[in-house]
Amino acid sequence: MTIQNLETMPKLGMGMMRLPLRDEIIDIEQVKRMVDHYLENGLNYFDTAYVYHGGKSEGALKEALVTRYPRESFYLADKLPAWAMKTKEDRDRILNEQLDRLGTDYIDFYLLHAVEDGTNYNTYVDLDCFEWAKQKKAEGKIRHFGFSFHGTPELLEEILDQHPEVEFVQIQLNYLDWDNPVVRSGRLYEILRSRNIPMIIMEPVKGGTLANLDDEVSNILTAIHPDHSQASWAIRFAAGLPGVMTVLSGMSSEEQLKDNVNTITHFESLNDQERKAIEEVVYILSHRNTVPCTGCSYCIDGCPSKIHIPELFKALNLARMYPDSLNGPKKLYKQMIEAGESGLASSCIACGQCESVCPQHLPIIKLIAETANKLEN
Repeated sequence: MTIQNLETMPKLGMGMMRLPLRDEIIDIEQVKRMVDHYLENGLNYFDTAYVYHGGKSEGALKEALVTRYPRESFYLADKLPAWAMKTKEDRDRILNEQLDRLGTDYIDFYLLHAVEDGTNYNTYVDLDCFEWAKQKKAEGKIRHFGFSFHGTPELLEEILDQHPEVEFVQIQLNYLDWDNPVVRSGRLYEILRSRNIPMIIMEPVKGGTLANLDDEVSNILTAIHPDHSQASWAIRFAAGLPGVMTVLSGMSSEEQLKDNVNTITHFESLNDQERKAIEEVVYILSHRNTVPCTGCSYCIDGCPSKIHIPELFKALNLARMYPDSLNGPKKLYKQMIEAGESGLASSCIACGQCESVCPQHLPIIKLIAETANKLEN
């Protein structure tokens, strides 16, 4: 498959990171219905990872998709996690485990997971993962090789200069992060586009943030399209960019999936009026003082205090947005703690594990302390 072919891939990819749950377990019957609807509309790109849903995502994909449809009728994307490897032997161990979990003998799109400046990238270099991926491609265990990226533009250019074998790159991109000084989506896009490297887009709705806008900003969009969902604006922004291969959405309900499928199957690029509306939304949102957490949950598994950091930040954001009315945020926080969904913010020992894996590079320790100060006192 050439780069030209890659650019004709389905514009909507089904992400397997935020699957629907029933009693804290993946609701496999609902996932099957979602898979069926997605495929029935001519879409067939499924994205999972070794660590999603505590290692259960790949098995769910096997049950909902691989065992029910011909293997050649869909694409599978999976990822090699730096933080799960200590030796070169771990590369094959993990890949073979993934193939077994998925119930397949090859993966269509294989990525080095969350490449960024520092530990993750150093691990991939130290364990010679780029050369290893070329070998796995030659063996037929993977068909296409790339990486997901959360680093600086400078590192992206360095990697692409050193590794012309990279066929595609997955980046976080949405209309709110285009000029974000930390994420720098716009600059990453420009680098990849200038090299004609196809892009997979993750976090197009920023972890649900752009699908749950408050009245002040949502009214700007509904004034133009009263019947369009907020998420559809974000999906159209990303999918309409030249060079974008697939836009991933981690849909956690049939309703969300059907809305996104409808957006893509009746796709129209944004016009000038719509772009101006989005610019107005960005201006308002970017001038608010909220934590830009996407809810990826990478920070949770290794937390010794069992703090559900993304949920804490939802309460903190409410407190920041409405500093004169903390009853709501405090109630939300109290319910979370009493239900056993998270450890207390004040139980944080500042070990730094969360900050070392945060794709958004958030000062999590400082933010948790702020949460404790505002919502526990």
